[in-house]
Amino acid sequence: MVQSRSQSPAGAGPREVGVQFKTAGRIYRFDPGSLELTTSDIVVVETERGTALGNVVVTPRPRRDGKGNPLPRVIKKADARDRARDDANKCHEKEAHRFCRGRICERELQAKLVKTDYVFDGARAIFYFAADEHIDSRDLTRELAQHLHLRVEMKQIGARDETKATGGLGPCGRELCCSSWLREFAAISVKMAKEQDLALNHSRLAGICGRLKCCLRYEYDTYLALKKGLPRIGATVKSVKGEGEVVCQNVLKQTVTVSRADDGVKVEVTLEDLVLPKPDA
Repeated sequence: MVQSRSQSPAGAGPREVGVQFKTAGRIYRFDPGSLELTTSDIVVVETERGTALGNVVVTPRPRRDGKGNPLPRVIKKADARDRARDDANKCHEKEAHRFCRGRICERELQAKLVKTDYVFDGARAIFYFAADEHIDSRDLTRELAQHLHLRVEMKQIGARDETKATGGLGPCGRELCCSSWLREFAAISVKMAKEQDLALNHSRLAGICGRLKCCLRYEYDTYLALKKGLPRIGATVKSVKGEGEVVCQNVLKQTVTVSRADDGVKVEVTLEDLVLPKPDA
């Protein structure tokens, strides 16, 4: 039986709860109504595509935007019937995945089937595939719909989303960030590697997905902040070890290497060793 949702707890304003549908997936906000939920709860919620089963990852709290626009609601806590339906959907997903993969091979489509998802009510299946070029999947979609007797969507995804869905171990020996905890992809550029003085070797900078590693961003802002306090390369500085040109920055150590003007010897200079010009009177 669906619990009453007429009011929030006495004296409380509008609330929201965070729900996640897959590991390392985005957290979506829902209206919990009067339900008291914990992070161990599995709930049935309303979405644009119908009902769905999700995990509570953020317990009920006051809405961040006050009253704002109405949020989709949490219908109820999942019961044994809901869990059984979810288990049945997973079995159907495996069967549909095998069938679709076979049809892709028979049609000689240059595509790789990555994942198959059934929506909670079992009325729709979504097939995620990767390909180097755009694939016209309309004929395949119709065939799948006729065979499975439900609505079918084909979605082409990129290399990063493919790796997030399949998972694996990174060069560091740990489970991939994208498949274990990283919820959203941020823009990564070669500039981030340059700022961290990393060798611009594609095989070292690329992740399993073939794109630049997400971890290049983790320490990027720290390197930028630390570099601001160091003299730039090419600058002429005075220090207790002599005057010369900065030829190297040692960002983490917060030192610079200076080539002395008088004898060309390279010395390591700390920020405390620098002789700073006196401010104007």
